[in-house]
Amino acid sequence: MPRIPCEGLRTRASPRRESSEITEEAPGAGFFRSLPPLPLPPNNWSFPGDDHPPEQHDCLKFCLFSHEMAQDTLDTSLNFEFWLNKAVAWGQATTLESQQDVCLHLPQLQKFLQQIYETLKHMDFHTAIQRFPLIGQLLGRLCWNPFVIGYDENQKILMWCLCCLYCSEPWNTIELEVNIWIRSLLCHLLSSSKLGLNEVGTVSQALGYTSPDYYPKLLKNMVLSLANELRVNHLNGFSIGKTIPDKQIKAMSLLCIPLLTLPDILPLLEALLTYQGDESKEILCSEFLEGVNESFLQKKIALSESAVLSLWLRHLPSLEKATLHLFENLISRHRNASPEEMECFIKDSLLPQAACHPSIFRIVDEIFWNALLETNGTSEVLTVIQVFTRCFVQAFQKNNDQLKFPLKSYFPYTSPSLIMVLLQNPKDLPRGLWCQHLNHISEILKKIVEDQSTQSCRSLFEHWFLFIHFGEWADIAAEELLMLRAESPATLLWLLAFYYNPHDQNQQRTQTMVDAAEAHGHIMKLFGRTPLSVKDLQDVTDTRHPRIQRLIRHLLLNFLLLSPDGYKIAQEFIITQTDEIASELLNLIARITYRWNRLGVETQRPAKLAKDLLQELQCYTMKSEFL
Repeated sequence: MPRIPCEGLRTRASPRRESSEITEEAPGAGFFRSLPPLPLPPNNWSFPGDDHPPEQHDCLKFCLFSHEMAQDTLDTSLNFEFWLNKAVAWGQATTLESQQDVCLHLPQLQKFLQQIYETLKHMDFHTAIQRFPLIGQLLGRLCWNPFVIGYDENQKILMWCLCCLYCSEPWNTIELEVNIWIRSLLCHLLSSSKLGLNEVGTVSQALGYTSPDYYPKLLKNMVLSLANELRVNHLNGFSIGKTIPDKQIKAMSLLCIPLLTLPDILPLLEALLTYQGDESKEILCSEFLEGVNESFLQKKIALSESAVLSLWLRHLPSLEKATLHLFENLISRHRNASPEEMECFIKDSLLPQAACHPSIFRIVDEIFWNALLETNGTSEVLTVIQVFTRCFVQAFQKNNDQLKFPLKSYFPYTSPSLIMVLLQNPKDLPRGLWCQHLNHISEILKKIVEDQSTQSCRSLFEHWFLFIHFGEWADIAAEELLMLRAESPATLLWLLAFYYNPHDQNQQRTQTMVDAAEAHGHIMKLFGRTPLSVKDLQDVTDTRHPRIQRLIRHLLLNFLLLSPDGYKIAQEFIITQTDEIASELLNLIARITYRWNRLGVETQRPAKLAKDLLQELQCYTMKSEFL
């Protein structure tokens, strides 16, 4: 758990001094010395061999010798010298300037320390000091910097690094002395894990408040006081009373960076995020906004929806990173997640809720648009977009009762009438009216496609992209074509053809319709074939219609789920396909079962068969990947 920075520590025999005035050495800080030494720790610390000066200690002589022999072996790729110079300049962060500089560098410092640890853990003591002769100087200084050890996981990483240098079986005096020094630092770090009065004092002073001498719970009270002051000074976006200077707000945000993951600091974080200055420019430092966003994405802090909305509205890079983070998780890390599981991940990200603001929705949608084009509309990407859209619509209908924003503001380049018909929930319509509704959708899209005044490529693809968002209607169209409920199959075939081939020109679209009608007729004849074989299905997919293969597979999968004997050969047929096609079919089955569950048809035979088939195929896929 990250800690509150502690107050500057005094030397053993001298008053407090700035880091630039340091001339004495702390116990162990001269380990591999060549730079100006550290101040001494408090009086209750003891240095091994206190009967003679530290500079005469054998350990330091050996370290100096090691440094001279191994100076050229420093790994410049880890910026060792840069961070050592920083540690010297920072000292114990007793000035406002040093505190601000520490805060600005904390995320990069943590990454550097993690790299150091990953290197040290594969080395013994002697190899480590040959590779990093000044490692003791660096670690010693950082362990006494309260802002460093108070940030995120720095304290833990520093402990790991020290443990890597510890000699489990010391063979000489030098190794014994090093062990004593390491134990002292570890004791210091462990004793710093609890919040003390000194630490509260430093934070309160850094934020412009005096340090009363009472309970450690002062920090929590101080945070609440600051948060209330921010809210009172800027209620609902309007300044009330004396406005806090923007410079002070910025400094406050900067000094919060080491404390981001501390639970008690959360009210202040949210108050800062929702605070708006009188000027149009951003008053919070970008490092603070980036740090809050990163902590939120890593689940280290839990922010309210209003705070997250404010964060993403005021810092576009954070919104883009959050969207890409969600997309990467769904496509890569959780690629086998069901649509139901995707829905949980998406809602948990708070992106659908934040997307109720049109500015955020359009940025997120632009990222989805690029992903769709770059992947050539793979089934996985289509599923992510459609599940996200469903989550967004739920949030919009829940939180937009007063219609703060019209639907046109979310889809500014599309037909309002098309938006309305696509938004219609199939569950709210009698099943007998689904074909009629699909015909209406098809008519609107046909008119848009054929209208010469809207033949710009951007306009056409904007309407296609809108249809992709509500691709559930395309899945229903494929199902209705196989159930013989469509009075005009050609209308629904046109809808599917547009869904998979939006770029077709007039002549191409005509040929696509001819091919689709032929494939549909071929599939319908399979309903009367007994027994049904995999070869019968392959005859359909091996036709001379390469441009509509995805459309054919969509129809064929519905046939396998809806026909009496299709389920018996479905698994055999799917596992004979390429990995890409098999993945596409698995996604289609998952979307179909997801829709049937929501529409309340999970008790019917096709829904049960589809669910069983999906589980069997997923088990088969996992076994194949394992082998």
